[in-house]
Amino acid sequence: MPISTKQSRAFGIDKATGISGLSIRTNSIPTPAPGEVLVRVRASSLNYRDLIILGGNYYMPISPSRVPLSDGAGEVVAVGQGVTRFKTGDRVTNSFFPEWIDGPFTGKYSQYSGDVDGWLADYRAVAAEALILIPDSLDFDEAATLPCAGVTAWSAVKDVGAGDTVVTLGTGGVSLFALQLAKAMGAKVIATTSSDTKAQQLKTLGADETINYKEHADWSKQVRELTGGNGANRIVEVGGAGTFEQSIKAIAVGGQVSIVGAVAGLEGQVDFMSMFMSHARYHCIALGSRQDLEDLARFIAEHKIRPVIDSRFGFDEATLAFERLMTRNIFGKVVVIH
Repeated sequence: MPISTKQSRAFGIDKATGISGLSIRTNSIPTPAPGEVLVRVRASSLNYRDLIILGGNYYMPISPSRVPLSDGAGEVVAVGQGVTRFKTGDRVTNSFFPEWIDGPFTGKYSQYSGDVDGWLADYRAVAAEALILIPDSLDFDEAATLPCAGVTAWSAVKDVGAGDTVVTLGTGGVSLFALQLAKAMGAKVIATTSSDTKAQQLKTLGADETINYKEHADWSKQVRELTGGNGANRIVEVGGAGTFEQSIKAIAVGGQVSIVGAVAGLEGQVDFMSMFMSHARYHCIALGSRQDLEDLARFIAEHKIRPVIDSRFGFDEATLAFERLMTRNIFGKVVVIH
C-alpha cells in the first residue's frame, strides 16, 4: 500500500492536566517539504521534562493538541526536494533543538513538544538538518534515548579527564549515561542512590563507589572521605535546589558542577560562602547541538556503550510509560516502541 494512503497515529496534549490530558488521534501521513525527510518512527523515549509539560508547569506555553516527546528514532521512508543528507532506508535520530547545528547556545531555537510537534507519532516530517544517522551498534529503542538524556550527559562530562572523580546523582537517564561516559573516559565515578539494590546495579554498570543518600543526607561528607578530602572534580547535578547545597560542599577546588535539572525540587538555599570558596565552575547545561549528538553517537559506538533502558511500552500503552516515569523509581530510560 502506498504511504500516501495510510494513516498516522499520534498522541496529543489536549489539556495540561497530567496523563488524563493525553489522547490519541489519527491523521494523514505528512508529505516532506523541500529540505525535509519523512521518518517512520520506530521508538521514542520519555524525559522528566515531559511530565512537567503534561502538568502545565513548563516555562513556555504549549499549544493545544501538541504532540509530546522530544526524542525519537526511526527510518527515512521519503525524501523531500533538495535533501542530500539522507536517503530512503537510513536509520536516524533527532537533535533536541532542530536548528542548533553547532557553536554556542543562543536559546533561539524551536524544541520538539514545546513549540513544534514531538515524536509520539507513527510518522514525522522533519528538517533533514535536525537528524543524524544511528550507529550500527544501536537498536531503535536505544537510539531514541540519545537526544535529550544522552546529549545532556555528554555535555556535562565531555571534557572529563582520566583519573578525575565524577559524582552522579540517582538512577535516571542522564545520571546513568554520565556514569557510562565518565567510566569510558577513564574517570572514577561515585554514584548516589536511594537503595542497596540500586547501589548494586550501579556498581554492575561501572560505579566505583556508591552512597545511599537516604542514609547519608549530607552525602558531601562521604564524597570528601572517598576522595581523601579533595572533593569531586565533576558533579552532574540533576537534582536542582534540593541537592545543590551538597554539590557545593562536595566539589573540589577548581572543579565543575554541571547543572542539568531540578528533579529534587525548585526550592532551596545556597551557601554563598561555600560556593565562593570552592573556586569551582557552575555550568548550566543546555543539552547540546547536533554536533554534540554526532560526537556522542561516535563515542558510544567506539566504546561499545549500550544505553540503559528501564522499561519498554507499546505505542497504545504510551500512557503507562508516563505512569512508569512518574513513579521516579526507575533505573534508566522509559521507551515507547512504535
